[in-house]
Parts: sequence; structure tokens; C-alpha cells
Amino acid sequence: MLYKSAQDWRDAPQKRVLFFGMSGLGKTYVSNILRGAGSWFHYSVDYRIGTRYMGEYIADNAKAEAMKNPFLRDLLLSDSIYIGSNITFENLTPVSSYLGKPGNPDAGGLAMDEYRRRQDQFRQAEERALLDTEYFADRAHRLYGYPHFICDSGGSICEWVDPEDPEDQILTELSQQCLMIWIKGDEAHTEELIRRFDRAPKPMSYQPEFLDRVWEDYLNQMGVSEGDVDPDAFIRWTYAQALAHRQPRYAAMAQNWGITVTADQISGVKTEADFNSLIAQTLEAQS
Repeated sequence: MLYKSAQDWRDAPQKRVLFFGMSGLGKTYVSNILRGAGSWFHYSVDYRIGTRYMGEYIADNAKAEAMKNPFLRDLLLSDSIYIGSNITFENLTPVSSYLGKPGNPDAGGLAMDEYRRRQDQFRQAEERALLDTEYFADRAHRLYGYPHFICDSGGSICEWVDPEDPEDQILTELSQQCLMIWIKGDEAHTEELIRRFDRAPKPMSYQPEFLDRVWEDYLNQMGVSEGDVDPDAFIRWTYAQALAHRQPRYAAMAQNWGITVTADQISGVKTEADFNSLIAQTLEAQS
């Protein structure tokens, strides 16, 4: 690890961390606290995906919808209007909207082949954005003078890495740049995430093998064909399974490549000093 002891962490003139874990457990919360302290650069992997690697896909998809409307079509073809996505750290909806949900097109669903194609586009984008961490960590210090750096990763990071492989390219590069910190939730957090998702289901990215399995299981259990699947019903049905699928992968990442803090500990962080103390205590306990 980048910092092998509490003293290494306390003495480091440049502190670099990467948060990973399920969305909704505090990654962006603590990143915003540190960024607000003034000496931390906040690199959002999801923002990088939406602006650098999937921006054209997102804009072209919106244009394709606009082209179905004769009025908007004429304006687009005459360069009279501009269509783009307004992605911010706080609003990453354009990315999830582009990913979409599989199922009945009359209910807003995508054909499974198209859904898989977009999933693969996202996988490639996330892998590239993760590997951009070194560049942004260096840029933050060299160009802007920030001494400290946060990589705020997406919940699907665990889908594209092999935490049991000591030569995994992505984990090797990330661990050389940052202290990798798993924000771990308990059963109560999981139940709350499921309730929250059930109220407002949103698209996710999945490991291809996992997606193939749950899609086939859903079709068989519900006795429906691809074109009859309710898109929201499918992703609601899949969500709890996705949490269970990801949990051991996160645990292996923390065991082999980083450290673990709990979501409750993160929720108790109110200042930069609180965070630094929490990481020092965690490193000391782990050693």
C-alpha cells in the first residue's frame, strides 16, 4: 500500500486516496468534505466517464431522439440548435439515462443486444477513466498546486478487476497512486439502499457474466419474452442480487489492495481532521 502505517499517513506531504464501494454509502459525501477543505483535488470517475469517454454517445443518443421530431430535425440539420448533456458532479443522470434498461420498448426499454453494447461502452469508459487517475493526481499537484488528491470511483469498479490477481493492471496502477479505501455498509445500509432503489430505480452497469445469468433467470422465472419485460421491474429484481454479487469483490479488493472503513465511520466525518484521524486509526489497527 502507498501508506504502510499510521505514521506514514500522518507524515505524508501528499495524501492520495481512492474511495470504492456501493453508491450511496458516502464516497461523494466525504469527497465533498475534503474538497471543501481547500487542499484536496476531487477526481470523479463517473464525471470523467460522462464528459471524456461517453459524451458523444450521450449527445448522439439525444440527437437521435430529436431527429424523430420534424420540428427539431429541421433545426438540427440547419445547425440552428445545439444538443448536449449538462453533466455535473451532482448530476450524472445523462450517463445512467444513456445506459438505459432492457425490455419492452413501449415502456422505455432497450433491446438486449443494444443494452449489452452500451454496457460494454461503459466498461471500456470506466476502465480508461480509472487508468487516468495517475494523470489527474499529477496534474492536480503540478498545475493547480493541490497537495492532496481524491479519486471518487463508481460503484462498478469491482466488476472490471480481479482482486485475487496480484498483477491486475487496474488495481496495480491504482494502488501505486492512492490508498484504496473500501466504504463498507452493513445489513441495515443494504436494506436502505434497496428501499431507495425501489422508490427510484436507475440504470446500472453489470459484469457481462452476471448480466447474462440474471437476465436468463428473470425470463425463465417470470415466463416472459425479451420484448415483454418491464424495464423497471427487471432492474428492481436485479438490484439486491447485484449488491450480493459485488460485496465479496469489494471485500477482496480491500483485503488485498487497501483498507476498510465503515459507512457509519464515514458518516461521522465532519472535517478534514476527522478524516485524517480515521485513516490513521484504521492503518494502525490493520498493522
